[in-house]
Parts: sequence; structure tokens; C-alpha cells
Amino acid sequence: MTTLLGLELAGRRVLVAGGGPVAARRVQALVADGAQVLVVAPALCEPLRDAHRWGQVEWRAREVCEQDVDGVWLVHTATGDRATDDAVAAWSLERRVFCVDAARAAGGTARTPATTSVAGLAVGVVSTGAPDPARAATVRDALADHLREGHVDLRARRARRPDEGRVVLVGGGPGDLGLLTLAGRRALAQADVVVVDRLGPVSVLDELAPGVEVVDVGKTPGHHPVPQHEIGRILVEHAQRGRYVVRLKGGDPFVFGRGGEEVLACREAGVQVDVVPGVSSALAAPAAAGIPLTHRGTVGAVHVMNGHDGWSSAALTGLRDESCTVVVLMGVAVLDTLASTALVAGVAAGTPVALVEDATLPTQRVTRATLATVADAVREVGVRAPAVIVIGAVAAEGLLEPAPDADGADPGPGSHATMTL
Repeated sequence: MTTLLGLELAGRRVLVAGGGPVAARRVQALVADGAQVLVVAPALCEPLRDAHRWGQVEWRAREVCEQDVDGVWLVHTATGDRATDDAVAAWSLERRVFCVDAARAAGGTARTPATTSVAGLAVGVVSTGAPDPARAATVRDALADHLREGHVDLRARRARRPDEGRVVLVGGGPGDLGLLTLAGRRALAQADVVVVDRLGPVSVLDELAPGVEVVDVGKTPGHHPVPQHEIGRILVEHAQRGRYVVRLKGGDPFVFGRGGEEVLACREAGVQVDVVPGVSSALAAPAAAGIPLTHRGTVGAVHVMNGHDGWSSAALTGLRDESCTVVVLMGVAVLDTLASTALVAGVAAGTPVALVEDATLPTQRVTRATLATVADAVREVGVRAPAVIVIGAVAAEGLLEPAPDADGADPGPGSHATMTL
């Protein structure tokens, strides 16, 4: 029976016999664990030379001898010579020092597991009986995928100190759960508290472990029941109680998501804060509707704006000379004003416009019009937020003709829900 045991090697001396690539991989892991590494070999491969040059390891430029084993806590032998590795293992056994034989696991008294780490946990797989490293690595990889995808409840079970609390801003993407990143899922798997608004992949809340507290701070156009300063206070208060707090936001936190304000609120309170980027709806919504924001021979620049801020001179210039695609977020309520202002500023009345509602969701709908007709189209169809507005030549219907599937099925989301007015 082989027993798995976590060794604390930080500050402790470890001998590595051998200077080749296998020894280098072992040294890299040991250095990362904080061990004091002694390498004994006549010559070193380049990674080990670099480690020695940077002061990460001590090097004795000769063949390994019995005295090298004295005073160490652990031995790795990877000389590539069977007789030498057997000798190192024997010297270690005499001194009751555990030894890993890289070439012949059964020849040593310890085995290096195939490991993966996530959320402060190291998971190792080691074969029992006859060594089988390839099998262990296969199982390790499967476990790593499972952990990375957030399928395991990774919450801390011990009580955290107040100074151990933290906030993680997670960009949830435009709505489709498949567009939530693996890093975002891992953060949610560790969360004690999730602070969420109405945008983004809210269906992921159904996957949270029992006992995770969900705080809804959702806003709708013209209705902000929880103001921004209060959201900041909620994040800080929970973190200061030692909790792992995830702020789940739609799109990307730093693209008109007020993530910067929430980061500042945490930093001013001395709370550790991290950001997991997300897929911005400014990019995802046009893609889901089959609209390329840049297209060779048509347009090569993109301008993203908040509709409530109004036009910039750069955006209007780009539309007038047809050199730029403009993507408007949070612009449905002010679309009348935006359209009329652009027309007065000299943007062509026939400039194509596309509005993508509920991008990436089953309810996605695309409405196409021109700058001159879009205001009437919005009223006729009843376009509602959240919707992303794309203005420019790429928004024209037929720029990219959708190809049906081999069985004649619908070519993709939004294609059957497109209205041109």
C-alpha cells in the first residue's frame, strides 16, 4: 500500500542527483515549494544553469557521493545511470531519508505523484503496487478538468480570519452560461457570498452549493434600488467578515461595468480584490448575430461607447467616412437622440444599424434598419434593453450570408429572429 503524504519542504534541504531535463523538472517544483535545493552533477542543462545563476539552487559540479545525502530531508535521483541511481537510493535508505528514483519508481522509497492544484489545494494521484505514471497522469488530468470547470464545492471549511476575506469581480459574459470562463466558474465554486445583478449568466446560480448566500443588487433602466456606493459597502462588509465574495457581473467588469469603482471601494477599505475578465457584450452580441465588427475591405476599426454619454467627435468622424464600426451599449432609451444627432452631424441617412437583444440567449432577436429609420423601427418592434446597437457598414444584412447546416437546419442564433425595417 502506498500512502499519500503532503510534505512541508519550505526552508528544508533537498538533494537532487543529476543535471538533465528530468532533474530540472523536479528542481522547478521543489524551488516553487520553497525548498533549499542542492544539485550534484558534473554538468547542468540550461534550465538548471539558469536556476543556479539566479541563486535558486546550490550546485556541486561533480558526481554524487554518499556524503551528499547527509543532512537532507528528501532525495531525488535522476542521473540517468542505473547503478548511480541505485547507489543513491541505498545511501538514502541507510540514513532513513526518503528517496524518489525518477527512472525506476520501484527502486526508491517515495514516489512523486501526478499533481494539479486549484484554489489553494494540491491534488495528487499516485499508483499503488507496481508504478504506473502514465495512468496516474491520465487520472490527474481528468480530475484537473473537473476542478477547473467548477464542478466541486471548493469553499473553505475552516473559519477565516477577517483579514483573509477577499472579493473577486467575475465577468460573466453576455448571458449564455457556456461563455462564462473557467476562471469564473472556479471563483464561484469557492464563493461564500455571490453579489449578482440581472445581467450575465444568472442561471449559474442554480449550480451554487447549498448555503452560498446570494445578494441581488440588480438594476433595470431607470430603477436602481441598490446604488453603486451601497454595492461597494456590501462587498467590503462581507469580505471584512472573512468571506470569499464573488461579484458576478454581466459582460466584462471593466467595460462599462463600473468594476473600477468596486475595485477602488475594496482597496480603500484594505480588502484584497481580484478581477476575472469576461466576454464583453460589445464583442459577443454582434458575433452572435453574425456581424463582424471588422471586415477586410469594409472596415478596420471599432469604437465602443456608452449611449448615455452621447457622441464623441471620433465616433461621428468614423461613421461619416465609413472607417469605423460603432458599438453602443446602454443606448436603447436614447436611440432617438443618438440617431437625430448623427444625422445632423453629417452621417449618411442610409448607414446600416443592427440592434441585438438578449444576445446569446434563446430569446435573442436582431432588428435591422438604417440610421434614418431606426427610431421608428425600435418603436414598431418594441426593442427593449438589454440590447447592443451596431452602427456601420458591417451591420448591413447579407454582408455574411449564413450557410445552413448539412441537414438544412437553422444556421444559428438570431438568424430566425431577424427583422428588417
